[in-house]
Amino acid sequence: MFKIITQRPFWANILAAVVILFLLIFLFFQLLQYFTHHGTYLKVPDVGNKNIKEATALLNKQGFDVWVQDSVYYDTLAPLAVVKQFPEPDASVKVNRIVYLTVNRAVPPVIEMPNLVGMSFRNAELELKARGLKLGDTSYKPDIAKNAVLEQSVNNKTIKPGIKITMGSTVALVLGAGIGSAEMPVPDLFGMNYDEAVTLLEANGIIPGSVIPDGSIQDTGSSFVFRQQPERYNENGSLNQIRRGQMIDIWISANKPVKKIDSTKVVTPNPGAALNEY
Repeated sequence: MFKIITQRPFWANILAAVVILFLLIFLFFQLLQYFTHHGTYLKVPDVGNKNIKEATALLNKQGFDVWVQDSVYYDTLAPLAVVKQFPEPDASVKVNRIVYLTVNRAVPPVIEMPNLVGMSFRNAELELKARGLKLGDTSYKPDIAKNAVLEQSVNNKTIKPGIKITMGSTVALVLGAGIGSAEMPVPDLFGMNYDEAVTLLEANGIIPGSVIPDGSIQDTGSSFVFRQQPERYNENGSLNQIRRGQMIDIWISANKPVKKIDSTKVVTPNPGAALNEY
């Protein structure tokens, strides 16, 4: 072989080398075109909202590989439905290109209930949306904090922050209605059982404020009110007035108190009083 090369003119060897190099380059590009499918393009079909099995079968049939890249959860979509695809529908790509899919989860994820109490209604609404929760019924009750969240509940049960719930759950809110415009006499809670006093206040839209125990009390519900602020009467012996949404602080004792009669107080009759006098 070496002898043949040396016997030929130099220019002939150069020409042979060029021809061989050209053939190698040509063969390389032919093989490259074969393996990469150069010049062969397909349009990506739209598999949005299709079940993952149906979407995979369709893509494989048209020459695409499938890779489930991520999963999310939307309660408005069917379980295992395709939420997003890349490349997007109708994109022109080469054969054997991987199509990445994002799929809707079959089971909703479990999250912690946020603490909405004290938030404004608007902020609470945004927080629910950010957590993937739905806003349910909203109701109002008298409270000085107008449009602030007072209570949060799921399935008609008050739910505390941190409790595990499924994403997509509906959360009902109780909001503050603000202070009412109409005045009413301050109720007399003296000597009442604690539970009875709270029931009376809530029935008239008055908020139970601070509860100050006198000594050690084992059962708050069976204790008795011996003092309140504001009191029923003012220094002039007239009835104090209060509005819905305002608070009354109460002092409680384990023993039922005995009312001392004060003959110096003169009560002016009030036929328009909104509360029953006790």
